[in-house]
Amino acid sequence: MNTTPAVGPVPRLAVLLVDDEPAVLETFRLGLAHEFDLDLAGSAAEAERKMETRHYDVLVCDQLMPGEEGLHFLIRASERHPRTQRILITGYMNPENLAHNMELAGLSACVLKPAKAAELAAAIRRAAK
Repeated sequence: MNTTPAVGPVPRLAVLLVDDEPAVLETFRLGLAHEFDLDLAGSAAEAERKMETRHYDVLVCDQLMPGEEGLHFLIRASERHPRTQRILITGYMNPENLAHNMELAGLSACVLKPAKAAELAAAIRRAAK
């Protein structure tokens, strides 16, 4: 008699990545899709529509986007999806504002540009723990 519990595949983290630059989305898709169940959105509005129909473990958003800044979107997302961990990607935040904004938005992490896919993957894994 085999008493070893059946082990199925480990579910991958559902991650939504939001950036208005298609080249950035494609670069991260190539570097992250093998590890995460990754969806992409080119705007906060598109991301919001996706979040209405699916739960994401981690939401990753660029700060500087047309229409709505990433930080504002992450704050709004935290109100509607409090269990989703949030990560901001930015190249434009000064260190004094970084800690304040992380606390304000309840961010799990802030990744500074230019970011490599491996760096973002590590931040996603940490956020989901």
